[in-house]
Amino acid sequence: MIINLISGPRNISTALMYSFAQRSDTKVLDEPFYGHYLQKTGIDHPGKEETIASQEKDPEKVIRHFEELDADFDVVFVKNMAHHHEVLDWNYLKPFKNVFLIRDPKQLIASFAQVIEQPTMQDIGLKHEAELLDFVSANGAFEPIVMDANNILPDPEKGLNQLCEQLGIDFDPAMLTWEQGAIPEDGTWAKYWYKNVHNSTGFVKQKTSERSLPEHCKTLYESALPYYEKLAARIN
Repeated sequence: MIINLISGPRNISTALMYSFAQRSDTKVLDEPFYGHYLQKTGIDHPGKEETIASQEKDPEKVIRHFEELDADFDVVFVKNMAHHHEVLDWNYLKPFKNVFLIRDPKQLIASFAQVIEQPTMQDIGLKHEAELLDFVSANGAFEPIVMDANNILPDPEKGLNQLCEQLGIDFDPAMLTWEQGAIPEDGTWAKYWYKNVHNSTGFVKQKTSERSLPEHCKTLYESALPYYEKLAARIN
């Protein structure tokens, strides 16, 4: 089974990847299309050249790797960013179990702006998530799952149990905790983005989630909110 997580940045997507990495039956992959996205778009992100050099840039080869792993593991969990799909053929999504992870855009944008000061709609991924959800709903083999990060954090065990049930796999209590620090599957960009997860041992609401929205990001927030609301209306 290939579980394809489609998320925006500065969500709990990395924590969810760490959670699935604790399962003995699961192999996780960290943003395997990131290098291709950076190379194709020319967008400037921290560690850009290192990321491009570290990954396969041919999407077809990346997808074949998913399928090879699927033959060796009961579960393959792929953590993907929605905006990376801007440069992909979406048809690859059709046979997978797609999970859309969303977060209040006020929190998402305020957090993202701490790393990239002037985030754009392209950066935060909500518009892409809404479009991808429409595509998968119409063309996918499985009903897509939509979940909000803020519905997991208050009770991770309940949230993960529900997710596993929707995916048709058994919940494993090992998913609730992990050791501090990096995991081998981390991308080379982890040092720029994963500090909070590396300092954690489980799902924890960060104090920074209450960070105020920078004044210059308010227009982006107002533009992003309808996409978030559209996605939230589909929460399973």
